[in-house]
Amino acid sequence: MGKLGVIIVAAGKGSRMGTAESKQYLQLGKKPILVHTLQLFQNIHEVDEIILVVGADDVARCNGYVTSYALTKVTCVLAGGAERQDSVGQGLHALQEGTQWVLVHDGVRPFVKKEHMFECLKKAQEIGAAVLAVPVKDTIKVVDAADKRIQSTPDRRSLWAIQTPQAFRLSLLQEAHEKAQQDQFMGTDDASLVERLGAAVHVVEGDYYNIKITTPEDLPWAEWILHNVRGEERT
Repeated sequence: MGKLGVIIVAAGKGSRMGTAESKQYLQLGKKPILVHTLQLFQNIHEVDEIILVVGADDVARCNGYVTSYALTKVTCVLAGGAERQDSVGQGLHALQEGTQWVLVHDGVRPFVKKEHMFECLKKAQEIGAAVLAVPVKDTIKVVDAADKRIQSTPDRRSLWAIQTPQAFRLSLLQEAHEKAQQDQFMGTDDASLVERLGAAVHVVEGDYYNIKITTPEDLPWAEWILHNVRGEERT
């Protein structure tokens, strides 16, 4: 398969959570959200290394997590860039020589199912790039930003909510980041950078429990998932 590296991106401040503490450091159960995420990948045998990208003020704190929670696969804790894309780019440069495949994952998604991660990686190994996603449940409207007038209603069957991890051949993602930097293009996710190269990116269906903990109402939902859905998988 070749060496597999994981880049965990956790450099954001999370203003939508409305807390003084950044969302990735809030307690979930008895541990910070970020630690749950790191332990998930620490416990996957096929993962060779983890690069953790955090805010500059949080590097020391996260190095402490690495020690106290025995996160032996975390080979580097980096200060992130101005944008998420910059942070991922820095993580790519930090991966060890010989790494062929990379997963990019949000630090505040602690509930990705291992089977889905492996399915995403397998698809990436077949075609170069793949992302976890779920079909959109609600009707989606395209709305004019100025006057809030509905412009169109896309066919829901073609709409998917994209999650992480996103899996790539490392050389492909490196090329996509270099091209974006040259063009001063800022994408919404790593897959969008690969799409700009004309490369295929496939969707692998995940599940709705793989939430990104972003706003206050996500916290009680996350506690329920931890204790009722994913808890058994973590023991």
